[in-house]
Parts: sequence; structure tokens; C-alpha cells
Amino acid sequence: MKPNKMKLIGITGGVGAGKSLVLQLLQKLCRCRVLLADEAGNEVKLPGQPCYERLVELLGRQVLAPDGTIDRKKMAERIFADPALLERVNGIIHPEVKRYILKQVEEERSKGEIDYFFLEAALLIECGYEAVVDELWYVHADPAVRRQRLMESRGYSDEKVRQIFDSQLSEEEFRAHCRVVIENNGDIRETERQLLAALSRENG
Repeated sequence: MKPNKMKLIGITGGVGAGKSLVLQLLQKLCRCRVLLADEAGNEVKLPGQPCYERLVELLGRQVLAPDGTIDRKKMAERIFADPALLERVNGIIHPEVKRYILKQVEEERSKGEIDYFFLEAALLIECGYEAVVDELWYVHADPAVRRQRLMESRGYSDEKVRQIFDSQLSEEEFRAHCRVVIENNGDIRETERQLLAALSRENG
């Protein structure tokens, strides 16, 4: 039995938990669309989009790439050392990202071609998406597994991994906000089994 209407499900979890793998599996297992909040953030910063002029006015033309787009690395360097500036930039970008995402969701709802819309972001809870999605799913992996993944795939040092872990929500906080927990410690078949179980619960 299919859901009566498209469900909007937020996928969240700490860095290195394997959210990308979970989303790949979900695309195989059901009729869905996946949207990454990072991609939406890039979209609203493009020339002609809502955030572009305001960000250039705030940060200066030195953050532009030769093609006129906002250079993410230059922007990061400009705001990294200035918490007040970072807050102002987030105040410009986050509302527009939310508007962009909700517009995409409404478009998919009106088409009626998919059963699920999965929205992925590490900061779904912190940015208030709990009020927007139908429910949140937490992708969990043990800290040792996450540390190993980040060191192998991104070349992070132990210290960098520790800083990232310290800056994110605790496991208890993630679990308190999320209706479904997917354990993703490396056995893909087990992860897939949990996703099938979660989808069948939704369909039931």
C-alpha cells in the first residue's frame, strides 16, 4: 500500500554518519526525490537569485569568482573569523533556502509522481525544519566509525574530527528529535533492511 500523499522526511545525522549512502539506498527502494540543503544553499547564491546581491553588498566584490558567481572558498575565508558577519550571512541565506526547499516540495506535491521527498542536512534540527517536515530520520554511526570515515575520505586529523564532533548535536539530542533511527555502521544490507522496515511502517 502506498502513502496517501507525498511525505516530506528530513534526513539528518552527524558528519561521517553516512547520510549520502542512506539517500542512495532510498532512491533505489522507493519513488522519491532527494534534495540536499547544501545544494539549495548554492542555488540561492547564484547571480539573479534572491541572496546574490545582498551577499555581494555585505561581503564585497572580492568574494566573486572570475565568472561573477560567489566563490564559496573566498566567502568562507571572509566570514570564518567573524562570528557577527557569519550570523548576518546566515540570516540572509537560511530563510531563502527554506523558501526554495518549500517551493520544490510544493511542486513535487502538485505533480503527484512520488511518494517521498527526502531533505538532507546536518542542521535540520538547529534550523527549525522539524516544524516543516512530516518527520525526521536520524542516521547514526558509532563515533569510531565516523572518525575513521572522515580521516580516510577527507584526510581529517584527529583534532579536526574532535572539533567537528564537539560542534554538532549530541547523539541524545538527535535521538530526542527523530522518529526513526537508522544504524549505519558499515553493513549495507543491514542499513537497507532498516530502511525497508521504516518505509513499510510509513506505508502501513
